[in-house]
Amino acid sequence: MTDVWLLPLVCVIPLVAGGCLALAGQHRLAPELNIAFTFLTLVAAILLAARTVEFGPAFAFGKLFFVDPLNVFLVALTAFVAWTTSIFSRPYMRIERDRGKMTGARMRLYHSMYQLFVFAMLLALLTNNMGILWVAMEAATLATVLLVGVYRTAASLEAAWKYFILCGVGIAQALFGTILLYLAASRELGGGDALLWTNLNAMKGALDPTIVSLAFVFLLIGYGTKVGLVPMHNWLPDAHAEGPTPISAVLSGLLLNVALYAVLRCKVLADGALQNGLPGRLLVGFGLVSVMVATFSLLRQKDVKRLFSYSSIEHMGLMTFAFGIGGPAATFAGLLHMTVHSLVKSAIFFAVGHAAQKVRTQLIDDIRGLLSVSPTVGWGMMLGALAIVGMPPFGVFASEFLILTNAIRELPWTTPFLLLALAVAFATIFSRMQHMVFGGTTATVLEHPPALLPVFVHLALSLMLGLYIPPYLAAWYRQAAAMIAG
Repeated sequence: MTDVWLLPLVCVIPLVAGGCLALAGQHRLAPELNIAFTFLTLVAAILLAARTVEFGPAFAFGKLFFVDPLNVFLVALTAFVAWTTSIFSRPYMRIERDRGKMTGARMRLYHSMYQLFVFAMLLALLTNNMGILWVAMEAATLATVLLVGVYRTAASLEAAWKYFILCGVGIAQALFGTILLYLAASRELGGGDALLWTNLNAMKGALDPTIVSLAFVFLLIGYGTKVGLVPMHNWLPDAHAEGPTPISAVLSGLLLNVALYAVLRCKVLADGALQNGLPGRLLVGFGLVSVMVATFSLLRQKDVKRLFSYSSIEHMGLMTFAFGIGGPAATFAGLLHMTVHSLVKSAIFFAVGHAAQKVRTQLIDDIRGLLSVSPTVGWGMMLGALAIVGMPPFGVFASEFLILTNAIRELPWTTPFLLLALAVAFATIFSRMQHMVFGGTTATVLEHPPALLPVFVHLALSLMLGLYIPPYLAAWYRQAAAMIAG
């Protein structure tokens, strides 16, 4: 492994951008500046991915940063969705400002915290130090708390505080788990070396299994709170519903993935130390419960953003379940599902955001007839709904089919529960979308033309992944799956 300057550069760009936008984030050109900075981050991420494909894993600053097949595709995905979300947020937030929901100070806070949020996620993905991983996850929490509460309404502030308290308790559990992990490794490794993931992975078979098992439970509960696993999920629907829609998109499309990535890093170490399958069984249990609870919670949702937030919990449960099954095939399916869910769910929130602005409400019963006043928004919502419920040939269908076939082979008793959950989710979301898209309408023309190109780009990529996975992406998935599955 060689030292690569691109590794820290991917994190430095959004950090610098956050400082610049903290000074000029209220300027009328701040949205364009936000787009430009996220585009530079995307370019750096693509260059890093290309370098990793050609030369393999690498370190930077000694062993403080590292890149491997598991995190490099998540870095590229995070940078891409962050960029498309910044494009969507340009007209969306200007409409919010024109309607009095945003002021100059709030716009500055929004743009600066958005970049710091991207920085925290990329730092969590690229750091080799389990302590810095914890710090990055806490920084992402603090940034998004401010973003969720940026409207300063009673509901948004309540959602922000709920998010802060619940995730604060969760992240405290993760800190205790990190300390226990350090304790288990400190007998073999001294100082900061005991927190480097690559060092821990190299000697995981020598770690004390009793300490590691306890550490993994705390880490799973802690980072699982950020994933939105039941029963630690109660912050997620409120945060999605009350914050700006661009933040709902990156919460569902990116932050949940980063938290699950942290769980997977811990699972690799626990599997090597315990050799008893306990980590996998815990993931299967939490994943299956999350799928079932989230699916039946869809039935009673009246707010469209809350509806899709519960859908996010369902899909994160599916991914967790797949990684719990283990083995290269199920892990491959989980990684594919991470990718297509990020693309599709962010696209849905883009369409939902503009739809809610058109009718000035998020209530499902009050959103109707979108096709008649804005065909692009209507078709974006309908195609997004079809994609997220697993209609072929979208990528969600392919990944869910792989998860189901692996469940039938490895854990057949779970198959009826999964089929029931998927059927209920399909019926609920599809029926709600028909109501919102067709029929008469009360929607109005927006003050600024909506940015809907990201919606159809995301859906097109999901469609492509359902029909064809590029060889280099399939190679990433297989290498990462082999690493996670051991």
